[in-house]
Amino acid sequence: MPRKVTSSLVRDIPADRIYGSVQVQRLINRVMRDGKKQIAERLVYDGMQTAAKKLKVENPVEVFDQAFANIRPNVETRSRRVGGANYQIPFEVKGQRQNHLTTMWFVAACRARKGISMADRIAAELMDAYNNQGSAVKKREDTHKMADANRAFAHFARS
Repeated sequence: MPRKVTSSLVRDIPADRIYGSVQVQRLINRVMRDGKKQIAERLVYDGMQTAAKKLKVENPVEVFDQAFANIRPNVETRSRRVGGANYQIPFEVKGQRQNHLTTMWFVAACRARKGISMADRIAAELMDAYNNQGSAVKKREDTHKMADANRAFAHFARS
């Protein structure tokens, strides 16, 4: 029997148990290794609470949302071959791709920190991103600089 094809390519992810946030659940799923979801949940929740406590903010979701807003990219470059040469063409980033890049950069920045527990890495990166610092925010800034530097090739996007 043929499989039913759905029109949407995006999976519906239920909100997380404590804060009711889909974005927090996406982070938990990205932090998870080898299907160990409870461990990933504990790491993310501990990191969020530690960051909120150190920043003296009541609600950890506020810290999370502000940190992720500071990481979220608006433009990115994509490689395109035109007349035998490859150009980096700037494109606007929308919707799900923004969330995906934000989560990927955040987790990569957390994993790049060495010498402390993963919960502490998450807390440190959340605090840095909340204050517009850290590796994930630097990655966003580098991406924006790259897109700005290649603005001259934007006309190739329309052809």
